[in-house]
Amino acid sequence: MVIGGLAVRIGPEAVVIVAAQFLRVLSSAVHGGGLASARAVVNLHVDKDDPCADPAGMLAAYAHGAGLPEPFVGLLTGAWTEHATVGEEDGAGIPALPVATVGLSNRIAAGRTPVSDWTRGTINTIVVVDADPEPSAFVNAVITVTEVNALLLQEAGVRDTAGGPVSGTSTDAVVIAATGRGGRARFGGPASELGWSIAQAARRALWAGIRGWQERKNG
Repeated sequence: MVIGGLAVRIGPEAVVIVAAQFLRVLSSAVHGGGLASARAVVNLHVDKDDPCADPAGMLAAYAHGAGLPEPFVGLLTGAWTEHATVGEEDGAGIPALPVATVGLSNRIAAGRTPVSDWTRGTINTIVVVDADPEPSAFVNAVITVTEVNALLLQEAGVRDTAGGPVSGTSTDAVVIAATGRGGRARFGGPASELGWSIAQAARRALWAGIRGWQERKNG
């Protein structure tokens, strides 16, 4: 593990990351989303027929049963969490640890796919960095992960039902969590030191997740 003080658990119920100290987090998570402090991040598997009427309640019940520290940030996914993929990187001297779950049954092309009902099948990407990003660098980092995700879908030849290229799924979520250690990071774009580490690590995790999904569907 390139980042000290982290515990990562991957299993059929959930992906769980627990930190010994509080993490600063920016995310699009369904529970605890936005800018927050957290001791844990949970990516909870839900059945594809579950209406998910109470996401906060579902996540709170799991967190309580698992004995997770609070506060926590929580995601839901119909993807199989036991197939979560990890990619570690310490390029530019900034350790980054992403954990991704990939489900592509709900793939879309942003700006081309019209408004539709919520559908399960998502790409959830959690990235922990051993760094101290400024608020704007957190936003940069979310964009960097999103760009990596879209690029990899193109490279993997993923297409929508009409045969066109896709940008992701309609329910993708990104979590950037930082330990607050090290020097202050002003930027998080792909050409910055922080963004380079995040992009390299996210690329490893997401590529393995995308290819794994394709192999399971085609195999």
